[in-house]
Amino acid sequence: MAESEPTGFPVSRIRGRDLYAEALAGLLQRPARTLLTMLGTVLGVGAFTAILGLTSTTSGQISKDFTVLTATTVTVNDPGDGGATAPSKKGVDDFPADADGTVEHLNGVVGAGRTWPVFGTPPSVSTVTHPVPAQLRQLPVAAATPGYLKVLEPTLKSGTLFNAFHDERRMRVAVLGNAAAAQLGVSNLANQPAVFINGVPYTVIGIIDDVKRSPEALLDVLIPAATAQSEYGAPAGQPAMLIRTKPGAAQLVAHQAPLALRPDKPQLLQAVPPPDPHGLKDQVGGSLGDLFLILAAITLLIGAVGIANTTLVAVLERTGEIGLRRSLGARSRHIAVQFLGETTVIGTLGGLIGTALGLSVVLVVAVANDWTAVLNPTTTLLAPLIGTVTGLVAGAYPALRAARIEPLEALRR
Repeated sequence: MAESEPTGFPVSRIRGRDLYAEALAGLLQRPARTLLTMLGTVLGVGAFTAILGLTSTTSGQISKDFTVLTATTVTVNDPGDGGATAPSKKGVDDFPADADGTVEHLNGVVGAGRTWPVFGTPPSVSTVTHPVPAQLRQLPVAAATPGYLKVLEPTLKSGTLFNAFHDERRMRVAVLGNAAAAQLGVSNLANQPAVFINGVPYTVIGIIDDVKRSPEALLDVLIPAATAQSEYGAPAGQPAMLIRTKPGAAQLVAHQAPLALRPDKPQLLQAVPPPDPHGLKDQVGGSLGDLFLILAAITLLIGAVGIANTTLVAVLERTGEIGLRRSLGARSRHIAVQFLGETTVIGTLGGLIGTALGLSVVLVVAVANDWTAVLNPTTTLLAPLIGTVTGLVAGAYPALRAARIEPLEALRR
């Protein structure tokens, strides 16, 4: 039996099924307005889902690329006098003569090589014996050991690299980076072209099209290290060693290299290991996520305000309906729950549609860039709930306003 009030009349009730049936009926009466009201929630939840998914996906891609290249590269610098912040000194080379071979014996090292600038300022380089000023180019000339060229992992456009045979015999040969070759107008090696460095001829035996490490080498004219020492003496700038390691060995190699090269004074050399890939990934992901989540929150706030305004207008338009319901026995809380139900349904539907759109964006971007989509199940499950909560909060004030309408006053309007 139904409970009774002291007057003997049965207490009015509203069941959950009836509540949501009434909410859907109210929303379907004005479908265009409902869709526009839902748009803010759709955009906010969609942005939230897409941002978290894209951040995870791009961070994973950054970590993958970082591990393949940067995480296997160690640089050893010679500051000139052992000071960490001291400027490099011309003519100072603290690397031993057999530096490449010494480092290559360390566990985890795949290859190693040294390089240094041959001239303090870029020399005059041309492809003719007696150039006119228009034919001269100011290009950097760098000495390089054969090991350095291998560590670059170059892609050759033409020719070959110089090797230990050229280096030991101090041969006047050169390898051009792609940018340097373009400036000199050297496109092929069919006629064995030569470049003249301050008037001294060097036969071009190779043109590098691209490199995986140290892309600045594409701007250089590279000559064998022994040839550079024989022709021009000590380095004109800071010598450096580039080391390629196996994955996971870079930090250990960076710690051991200075001691292996100069056991008497390891402080003369500075090893620069790659940054931690997990730290980089978290930093990039955190920065992107924080920025775009703020934008998503703003979009959700705009959506909530839109729901509140539209529902408040609906309350004013449906004052007569509210009065009729109250006169038939509906209580204030029933009116409040009815409007809360409508805004909650709007928020929930907006959350579901927004989640679907956000996941679609992540998948499309991943497929277009040949990435592996990374989706957090927690995010996918949480996103529709955010829409529900947004609708519930946005409808609180309009529902309270509707519940306070007196039946007699409503029926007079």
